[in-house]
Amino acid sequence: MNFSISRVAYITIARKEVGRILRIWTQTLLPPIITQSLYFVVFGAFLGQRIGVVAGFSYAAFLVPGLILMAVVTNAFSNVSSSFFGAKFQRSIEELLVAPVSPSVIISGYVTGGLFRSVLVGIVIFFVSIFFVPPSVSHIWAIAFFGIMTALLFSLFGMLNGLFARKFDDVSIIPTFVLTPLTYLGGVFYDINSLPPFWKNISYLNPLAYAIDGFRYGFSGIARTPVLFSSLALFGAVVVMAVLLMILIRQGAGLKS
Repeated sequence: MNFSISRVAYITIARKEVGRILRIWTQTLLPPIITQSLYFVVFGAFLGQRIGVVAGFSYAAFLVPGLILMAVVTNAFSNVSSSFFGAKFQRSIEELLVAPVSPSVIISGYVTGGLFRSVLVGIVIFFVSIFFVPPSVSHIWAIAFFGIMTALLFSLFGMLNGLFARKFDDVSIIPTFVLTPLTYLGGVFYDINSLPPFWKNISYLNPLAYAIDGFRYGFSGIARTPVLFSSLALFGAVVVMAVLLMILIRQGAGLKS
């Protein structure tokens, strides 16, 4: 397949995904912004006064990176999983499978939608956080890298879920039983080093803990784990997930009845 066909196919899929996100923005963009704002009010403003200082920062300032990345994770995953499963359910995905479009182009198009939605939500939530706590940015490259890599990873994960989902209920299983525990045990609301040894070790088995730690490093300049290790681990996870998806789609896994 030549480059021009791949470019047209990618632009078509990505434009459809981005257009859908903007067309129903009251469902895709507004709810996470309201939810995270409530987190800032309840946890940052009200409970933050009682908790005080965490890892050398006010609790509200400590919460900002975790809440932004939590929104990035949930929106990247839900956007791609629901959109890709919708294409399967409507059987429109079959048009892509019979067209001269490679699996990498299909993956890139859908992941672009998840990346667009999650990054846009993350940026808006950052500006919302300014109303609750003065912004603090130490390493903009770390914020960009860990934010984009996390969005890519969970967009790919969402596509994997949509690939094997057979009914609409299957799309909600992973967010309930996997994403929620990962985010709440990843150090969004607390400093992992303050946990008892057993739970601290359990938390460090959570890959999202390294993403949150690296993302928080971009704001505070303080990391609990080596930033290089967290960066390589996150990048490696994205590569492995992308290769796995290309193999599965090429084999027709979850697509052929």
